[in-house]
Amino acid sequence: MSRAKLHFAVPGPLDQLTGGYVYDGHMVAGLRQLGWEVQVHDLAGSFPDPDAEARASLSAMLGSLTDGTAIVIDGLAMGGAPEPLEEHGHRLRIVSMLHHPLAEETGISPAESARFRESERRALVPCAGVIVSSPFTMETIGTYGVSPERVRVVLPGTERVPPAEGPPPGAPPLLLSVASLTPRKGYDVLVAALAGVADLEWTCMCAGSADRDPAHARSVLSAVAEHGLESRITFVGERLGQGLGELYRGASAFVLASHYEGYGMALADALAHGLPVVSTTGGAIPFTVPHTAGLLVAPGDPVAFSGALRKLLADDPSVRDRLAAAARRHAAGLPTWADSITAFAEAVTELTS
Repeated sequence: MSRAKLHFAVPGPLDQLTGGYVYDGHMVAGLRQLGWEVQVHDLAGSFPDPDAEARASLSAMLGSLTDGTAIVIDGLAMGGAPEPLEEHGHRLRIVSMLHHPLAEETGISPAESARFRESERRALVPCAGVIVSSPFTMETIGTYGVSPERVRVVLPGTERVPPAEGPPPGAPPLLLSVASLTPRKGYDVLVAALAGVADLEWTCMCAGSADRDPAHARSVLSAVAEHGLESRITFVGERLGQGLGELYRGASAFVLASHYEGYGMALADALAHGLPVVSTTGGAIPFTVPHTAGLLVAPGDPVAFSGALRKLLADDPSVRDRLAAAARRHAAGLPTWADSITAFAEAVTELTS
């Protein structure tokens, strides 16, 4: 039997530390372990709002593939540039890996959102199918004209890990947030909410890149200083593997003030570590974090977020224990990465056959 062959296209290097890239990286490595021949294309240029170099890179890559080739394209690399897909979709078997619609990005204008919605709708039409990372996103893209039979849901995997140990005895509760410092992740909301509970004992560790939107990152750091919280909120940059695992194991709870998530891998990782969660109802978050394991408030509301933090930190201590136990129970039913890779392989095979 011949080896299954697949091309996989992503914007820029595959080893970037965001949820979407980590997901894609697991799928590429896992398919290769299953015996697939996978060729990765790191596309040049600026995405998701493609510049001339990005459009040329995507067009040249698709043009180089022979008729009938199966290729998965990350949504960030195609949603803003439908023309190359419209040109080559009739002869290639293209699958979109859609982590979340581009039109849902925080910080863009209504006109930009409408433009992304139309361009992504056009880009999805020539695709043989679409893989999404949550049932919520599957429902969302129904408005993009994608029929249900062309969509497969493949949840991200979650490692089976021991429960978090928390900070050492006598130390204040440690709140952990894992996300890039971009507008959608809501760090400005988180800082304002933490200022509202400054009378309580806590420290907060934030792990994520400050380079994806430097101006926004600077504004978040300025807000920390304005509230006098420099000694209590620490930004440690990107973490992966053992270093990230140590942060989860040392935490008391997980906090994420995101405006929108297509799934929320960091949230699932928090649940796997048995951490109670304070987050929002943005996007797929209520599907990822059950109400039994987290306190969820409307996105963009620092007062409500602060109230949830106070409930977690100052009210009956049994609240944290109850949420933590529910987190572990829920995480036990989540797929492992091996499960997700197998499901991804089946989805690609079905959609490109």
